[in-house]
Amino acid sequence: MKPPKPTPRPDQVSLWRYLKLFRKDLLSAQPQRLYRAWMAEFRTPFFRSYMINQPELVDTVLKQRPEDFPKSGRISEGLRPLLGDSVFLTNGDTWKRQRRIIDPAFEGGRLKDTFPAMLEAAQACVTRLRGQEGQEIECEELTSHAAADVIFRTLFSVPIEHEVAAQVFEKFRAYQRQQPLLNLAAFIPVPRWVPRLHTRNTRRNARDIRDLIKRLTAERAELIDAGKAPDDLATKIMTTPDPETGHCFDTQEMVDQVAIFFLAGHETSASALAWTLYLMALYPEWQEKLSVEAEALDEPSFGAISKLKLSRDVFREALRLYPPVPMMVREATCTEHFRGRDVPEGSQIVISPWHLHRQERLWERPDDFDPQRWSTENGKTCQRKAYIPFSTGPRVCTGAGFAMVEGPLLLSMLLREFRFELVEGRTPVPVAHLTVRSKDGIWLRVVER
Repeated sequence: MKPPKPTPRPDQVSLWRYLKLFRKDLLSAQPQRLYRAWMAEFRTPFFRSYMINQPELVDTVLKQRPEDFPKSGRISEGLRPLLGDSVFLTNGDTWKRQRRIIDPAFEGGRLKDTFPAMLEAAQACVTRLRGQEGQEIECEELTSHAAADVIFRTLFSVPIEHEVAAQVFEKFRAYQRQQPLLNLAAFIPVPRWVPRLHTRNTRRNARDIRDLIKRLTAERAELIDAGKAPDDLATKIMTTPDPETGHCFDTQEMVDQVAIFFLAGHETSASALAWTLYLMALYPEWQEKLSVEAEALDEPSFGAISKLKLSRDVFREALRLYPPVPMMVREATCTEHFRGRDVPEGSQIVISPWHLHRQERLWERPDDFDPQRWSTENGKTCQRKAYIPFSTGPRVCTGAGFAMVEGPLLLSMLLREFRFELVEGRTPVPVAHLTVRSKDGIWLRVVER
């Protein structure tokens, strides 16, 4: 079973033609050869980019020698106005210190602790959707609202309707629409000394979002000092000292971290869930299987999550076909030699989940939607070697486990109550903004069961 075929992929294009296609349609833009190449080189007048699509090379860059391939400053500067020096952008000792403080909040039993808040957000999403029988809805708007609700409930113990939370959500939607296509920064031929320009609206929205987050963190600090803070993720992170220095995050550092929690935990989850709902409308037989399985949530508990096996496989397959972050960019700190080619110091190393998840030499039927592949030998092998929706290695997404509870839960809660159907003439076209989104939204018809 395959999603609708994109426009025929060009086999070879110039850099400028590639950039033009990239902006128009992420899926169709990629030359066909990139889906079977182990490595590709992009040359510009100022620097070179190398896309690596071989598991061994990806393993070298992300797992074996991550400090030799730090995050690229070309990408970081695009997000700096909003994220400051968050863990998503930093490198070296600063990043290590931040992870030592953040990681404990997402370990082991903390997922069970956050489940009630996730469930409340899922129930609220179902409630908002009731009464829209037969209507055509834009699913990215639906999933963005639900994912933001999850973040605020688990992070600050407030629903999306909370005054400050609602303002952050609305400001972020404006920021997301204005933000340039960040992944293009790996290919745009602009020298390093040229500053990254941001529109006045982008800077203003980033500043407003950070001011609102600062209000939430300041209020939480007061509650912590008074011994009245709820036991949620914000309290855990703000009260966890660095085991090496004994220092906690100050207010400014916490604002940076909350900004990336909201971006990573809301934007990526919204993208993944919206594309999953589209695939369910495209393959209604799978939708029906998941609605039956979702009866396990008649008595909702954290233990019920282990029973949502089909939902988890479907969500995992959606992450393979439509990874929220289609490309990651690292920078070579010294001259390398990959696959017989010299890779000069300062080169951009592009690791693309979009291509790796569809690598023709690795995956069986790479363009097919097949949740059952995860129980096959090929699927199990590729999951270990060529599946990185949350990155991998030391910089693997801290919230990966969180996302793999949230996604199947929201999906099952929605399919338990509703059917989603395709809308004629509304085939979504994937494009790369902050995450993989649809060019004109993902429109589906909702029918109550």
